[in-house]
Amino acid sequence: MAKSVVIVGGGTAGWMTASYLKAAFGERLAVTLVESRNVPTIGVGEASFSTIRHFFSYLGLQETDWMPDCHATYKLAIRYDNWRAEGHHFYHPFERPRVVEGVSLADWWLHKRPSEDYDRDCSVIAALCDAKRSPRRLGGALLAPELGAQDPVSMSRSTMAEQNTQFPYAYQFDATLLARLLTGYGTDRGVRHVLDDVVDTAVDERGHITHVRTKESGDLAGDLFIDCTGFRGMLLNKTLGVPFISYQDTLPNDSAVALRVPMEMADQGMGPYTRASAQAAGWIWTIPLHGRVGTGYVYASDYCTPEEAERTLRGYWGPAADDLTANHIRMRIGRSENSWVNNCVAIGLSSGFVEPLESTGIFFIQNAIEQLVKHFPGGPNDEQLRRSYNRQVANVMDGVREFLVLHYVAAKRNDNDYWRDAKTRTMPDALGARIEQWQAKLPDQDTIFPYYHGFEPYSYTAMILGLGGLDVRPLPGLAMMDDVAAEKELRLVRDQAKSLVETLPSHWDYIAHLNDRKGARA
Repeated sequence: MAKSVVIVGGGTAGWMTASYLKAAFGERLAVTLVESRNVPTIGVGEASFSTIRHFFSYLGLQETDWMPDCHATYKLAIRYDNWRAEGHHFYHPFERPRVVEGVSLADWWLHKRPSEDYDRDCSVIAALCDAKRSPRRLGGALLAPELGAQDPVSMSRSTMAEQNTQFPYAYQFDATLLARLLTGYGTDRGVRHVLDDVVDTAVDERGHITHVRTKESGDLAGDLFIDCTGFRGMLLNKTLGVPFISYQDTLPNDSAVALRVPMEMADQGMGPYTRASAQAAGWIWTIPLHGRVGTGYVYASDYCTPEEAERTLRGYWGPAADDLTANHIRMRIGRSENSWVNNCVAIGLSSGFVEPLESTGIFFIQNAIEQLVKHFPGGPNDEQLRRSYNRQVANVMDGVREFLVLHYVAAKRNDNDYWRDAKTRTMPDALGARIEQWQAKLPDQDTIFPYYHGFEPYSYTAMILGLGGLDVRPLPGLAMMDDVAAEKELRLVRDQAKSLVETLPSHWDYIAHLNDRKGARA
C-alpha cells in the first residue's frame, strides 16, 4: 500500500492535489509537497467548470469560507463575442434545454426559429448574463427551483460522478490566492510543506522513482510521486522519458499574453460570465474578479508575433492597460502518452493542456485527483489500476480536444487566413463524421465523443447554434407534430427569465454582500 506521497510543484495543481488527498485519506497517508521559491506559476487559469463545487464540498468548504479570500465571482456561462460576425455575441450557459413532448427544446427552436438567438429563446441564464444578475438572492437562496440541482451549501462530500443534474454556475477566482488558501488548508491537516529547489531525481532498476534531491533539505523519499511541475514535466517527461502527444495539428493556438487589470466594478457592473472575444489570430479572455479583471490573448504564433499580440491586448483595454506588466506564456498543447507511469503520476500541465477556451485547466486537475483517489495503488492489481487511470485521463483530454476543434470549424467568421484555415485544418478522427450527423440531427448522447470528457450534448448544441457556421436542419418529423406545448414552453422561458432579472440582485451587489459577510464573521 502506498502510504507516502511526494508532490513536486505547488501552484493550483499541487495544492489542490495535496489538500484533496488529505481530505480523502487523513493521517493514513503522509503527504509532502516541495515547491521552489524561484519558479513562478502560470496563474492564468481563473475560470472553472460547474463541477468544481464537488471539489470544495469534498474539502468541507462553503462559499463564505473561500470565495472572498480568492476574490471569487460567479460564472453562469461563457460569452462568445465576434465568433459569428463582428458585434454578435452568444452564450454557452450552464443550463440544459428543456424537453417538450419527448423532444429537446433545442430541436423545437430549430424547427420554429422564433428568433436568431437560440441562447435567449431557450435559456434563462442568457438573460441573467445580459442583465449582470447573481445566481443567488441576498439571503443566499439559489435562483429558481425549476433549474434544479442540489445547492452546494447543503451538499455532502461528492465527486463529479454524482453530478446528475446541471448546476447553474461555476466560479471565477484568482488561482494564486486559491493555492495560498489551500496551502493553509493542507498544512493545517498535516501536509509537510518544503520550500526548496529539486535538483535531481533518483530512479531504481525498475524505473521507479525512489527520491528527489533538494538543494537544502536533502532527499525526499516516497511510495508515490506526483508531478505538478507544469509544462516542464520534470518527473514524468524528463526523468521517466514519457512521450508527449501534441494536439498542435488540430489546435494551433500555442501562445498567450496575459494582464491583470485593476478595475472598480461597483458602477459599471460585473458580468457573471467569462468572455472569449475572437481576434485576428485567436481570442481574448476576460474574467471579472473582485477588484480586478484577469485577461489575456490566446493566439497562434504561426499567425501572430508576441509583440503584435501584446499590442492587440493592450489596445483592447485602452488606458486601463497602461504601465501594466505583461506575462508572455508559451503553451504546450496536448497530453502525455500516459499520465501515470510506474510510481509517478502527472497532474496539471505536466499531464496535458489545451487552450483555456472552455476553462478546462482546473477541470483536468480536479478530474485527475478524483481518479487518483479512486485508483489509488497498494494491491496486486496496481497495473490494472494504472491502465484504467490512463485510459480515463486520456479520454477526457481527447474529448475536450474534439469539442474545442468544433468551435473553430463551426464558427461563421472567415475574414482572414487564420479563420479560413480553421475550416480546412486536420480534425481529430471521427469528428468529421460526427459533424455530418449533427447537421441532420442535433447532438445527443449517442453522437458526441463517447467517453466522459465533461461536456454534455447540450454544450455541443449551444456552440453549433451560436457559432452559426454549420448548415443544420430541423427534424422533419416535428412538422407533423402539434407544437402548442413547445410554444408554451418557449413563452415560459421568456417569462421566467424576465421574472428572475427583475427579482435577483446584481452580480456585483451579491459579491460585495458575500465579502461583507466574510468581514463580519472575521
